Amino acid sequence: MTRRKVVVAGGAAVAAVGVGGGIAVSAFAGETTTDSTSSSAETCYKLTTETTEGPYYIDADKLRQDITEDQEGIPMTLKLKVIDAETCKPVKNAAVDIWHCTALGVYSGYEAMGSGGAGGGSAPTDAPSGTPTDAPSGTPTGEPPSGAPSGGTGGGHSEPTDDERYLRGTWKTDKHGYVTFKTIFPGWYQGRCVHIHVKVHVDGTWTDAGYEGGHTCHTGQLFFSEKSVLASAEVSPYSTNTTTRTTLTEDTIYPQNGHEGGLLYLKYDKKHMAKGVHAHLTMGVAPDETHDSTDTQASASASAS
Repeated sequence: MTRRKVVVAGGAAVAAVGVGGGIAVSAFAGETTTDSTSSSAETCYKLTTETTEGPYYIDADKLRQDITEDQEGIPMTLKLKVIDAETCKPVKNAAVDIWHCTALGVYSGYEAMGSGGAGGGSAPTDAPSGTPTDAPSGTPTGEPPSGAPSGGTGGGHSEPTDDERYLRGTWKTDKHGYVTFKTIFPGWYQGRCVHIHVKVHVDGTWTDAGYEGGHTCHTGQLFFSEKSVLASAEVSPYSTNTTTRTTLTEDTIYPQNGHEGGLLYLKYDKKHMAKGVHAHLTMGVAPDETHDSTDTQASASASAS
C-alpha cells in the first residue's frame, strides 16, 4: 500500500459539491462535432490501458474540480466515469488526479524547465538548457520523446522547480463513479501529442484534511483526436505555438487502441470551438491491483498506422 496524504490548501474541509453536472462550459448553439462514434453501450470488461506517469507528477495537493486558475485557453469540461473492469460496477469515492500542460506546453511546478518540462512552445529543442536530449537530466521517459517507447519510469520523477499548481487537481468519484473537472484544452510541446495525465487512487479515506492512504489502481493518459487539435490550433493562444506537433499516430506513449487506450469522446461547436469543449470517457480499472509509475506499457509496442 502506498501511503498518500493530500492537504487541502488553507486547511479547509473538502466541500460537498455534486459531481456530474455542477460544472459546465457554455452551451453549444451552432453545429457541433462529436469525435469518434459514441455509443451508449460503452466498452466494458476491458481495462483502460496503463501508461507512464511521466516525470512531472506532483502528489495531489489541490482538492478541487476547477483546475484552470488564470490559464488562457479553450474552456473544457472533462467528465470521467471509473468502473471496475471485471464487474462494470462504478468505483465510488475514488480519488482521481489529473494534470496537463498549458496552451503553450508548460507544466505548473516545472516552469523553469521550459515548455512541457522539456521542449515545445518557445523552446527550440527537447531539453531546456541546450542539451540534445532529456536523458542527462534523468527524465528520459514520460513527456519527452527520447525514452518514451519503454512506457516505464526510466529516469523517474523530476523534482518541481516552483510552487505553481495550475492545471492540476484531485476530486472524488460520486456513487455512480463519475467525477467532473473544469479546465482548458491542453496545448502541445515537442515530442508528444496533446494529452492529459490521470491517476485513480482507491481504498483511502477522505477526511477534513484531505485524502489519506490507499493505493493507485490506474495510471494513464487521456488523448485527443487530430481534428480537434487542428481546430484548437486556429484559436489563440494555441495559434501562437510554433512548435512542431507530434500527431496522435506518431506519439510513442499513445497505445493506438482508441478509447480503451484513453482516446476521449469530444463534443464542440466546430465553427466556434473557442466557446468550449465537452470531453468524457469511461475508464475500466482493477481496484485490487496497484498500477503506479513503475508500470510498463505493454501495448505501446503496437506500430503506429
